[in-house]
Amino acid sequence: MKVRFTKGGRRQFLAAIRYIAEENPSAAVRFRLRAEKRLRPLQQFPHLGRHLPEFPELPHREIILRPYRFFYRVQSATVWVVAVWHGAQIPKAPARGARRTTSQWS
Repeated sequence: MKVRFTKGGRRQFLAAIRYIAEENPSAAVRFRLRAEKRLRPLQQFPHLGRHLPEFPELPHREIILRPYRFFYRVQSATVWVVAVWHGAQIPKAPARGARRTTSQWS
């Protein structure tokens, strides 16, 4: 199974990295590496993350890398990271059928 980002998920992930880098570039690099390490197990265990407590009826799950939440869904042989939000943000229901991209980091 592959772990990939939708366009929106990729954009939010990169925005988080840029935000962290403004204050501490080395912390941004560490965050990126920690995110990759935390998401990598999804390749073998795609249902590792928990269901979204705010929207338990949706097929989306999340992996938490404090203070960020990585929202994802499993579709065929791919884990799509659809959003990356700071934990202080209040999530709204993910868009169904969000556009995909072939962005992949591992």
